[in-house]
Amino acid sequence: MRRRNFMILGSIIGISPYLSAQSITLEQKRFAKIKKTIATVQAHMLPDHTALPSARSMHTIDFLEETIFHSTYDRDIRRFVIDGAEELERREGGKFTTYDTTRKEKALRAYETDSYGSNWLSRIMTLSMEAMLGDPIYGSNIGESGWKAVESFGGLPRPRTRYMGR
Repeated sequence: MRRRNFMILGSIIGISPYLSAQSITLEQKRFAKIKKTIATVQAHMLPDHTALPSARSMHTIDFLEETIFHSTYDRDIRRFVIDGAEELERREGGKFTTYDTTRKEKALRAYETDSYGSNWLSRIMTLSMEAMLGDPIYGSNIGESGWKAVESFGGLPRPRTRYMGR
């Protein structure tokens, strides 16, 4: 390998962690802007006063955030979660979180009609159900109430630490 090529390759490898860290920072800023939107969608899907615990009572938004920003989580899916929430807000003129239940339902049903919106809503539901039915060590399924609601338990052996690979 020529010295010049070695220097170029070394420079690229040297700055790639910085570029990666920079993109996560930008994604975290984007997420902060749409976190309320996702929490509102979760609360609409898993409302208070039903047979299942609510999204709010289970802290599903906190679980979702910690999950998608974990170092082992797929970056493309993380981006999809963020992009999808931004798209929902764009479609609704930035007012989705202010809607009443009927209007939220109408907006989500409209979003669901295209494959992108349908896939996004499915991903949000999957992450919400993971929060509800995962082991409480991960910060959701408070008091094992998700398991109790479906008359189940998480399985053995239970995790002893929150996450591996940080």
